[in-house]
Amino acid sequence: MAITERSNGQQARGQPDPAAQQRPPEGDPAAGPPGHGPVEEPPGPRSFGGILADPTIRPWLQRGVVALVVLALVWVASSLLLGLVAAALVVVGDVVRRNRTASTVEAWQKASAVERKTERQLRSLEKNGYRVLHARAVPRDDDGVSDGRIDHLVIGPSGVYAIDSEAWDKRLPVRTLSHRKLFHGPFNKKDRLDETAWEAGLASKIISEQVGFEVPVQGSVAIYGPSIPWKVMRVRDVDVYAGNRARGYLRRRPRILTVTDVERIFEAAEESLPPKYPDSD
Repeated sequence: MAITERSNGQQARGQPDPAAQQRPPEGDPAAGPPGHGPVEEPPGPRSFGGILADPTIRPWLQRGVVALVVLALVWVASSLLLGLVAAALVVVGDVVRRNRTASTVEAWQKASAVERKTERQLRSLEKNGYRVLHARAVPRDDDGVSDGRIDHLVIGPSGVYAIDSEAWDKRLPVRTLSHRKLFHGPFNKKDRLDETAWEAGLASKIISEQVGFEVPVQGSVAIYGPSIPWKVMRVRDVDVYAGNRARGYLRRRPRILTVTDVERIFEAAEESLPPKYPDSD
């Protein structure tokens, strides 16, 4: 999310036959059978620059160049067999590295490093019946505009969770006070917890209206960086835990949803909570 100007020269010379204007010229190769538009020419061969610009081909070209260099160096220093083995290891290693660091969600182009870490943990839960949406906006009831974002909305047998991934300074300790306050060094994280609880509560309301029954959404914060001296602590109605425990946090909970419930809730959430970055879709 062009107007073509036509010459009036024919009308200046007289009144032509309207039917003749509508008929394509005889022998015009662009005119197809009656009722059909112009015949599209098949695309020509791609240029070398176009091939290099293809994001699916460029990584393989880069791997190939590096593999050839490694092959040549090892061949000269040792033997052809060792060179082939080294080149193969280079290619396999790069494929594994890219798969581990790349996000599986095309719309999520602005993911942070800690968000990608949580995503990798959640990806392994798919075989256990969990469905995940990343970087979803939480629209307000009145105008559909949202200031909030749920990093990971997880729907699975143990329930529905809104997880925010946080990178905190590892030099500052994390502590709680009476399950009502969370401190990172001298900083009170009350506002951050209240924001997560608000996002989870609004997501619960929106999804519940879509499916026709109440769907509680538990807010949680996965913290990366500082040491967390507990497994899971609920502070201001938000679960707080170390980022590397995100997968265990979900798996250790009792099953409360059926496969049908999970799929129904997932479809409702996907429809009612839009991607935060729709321009990347």
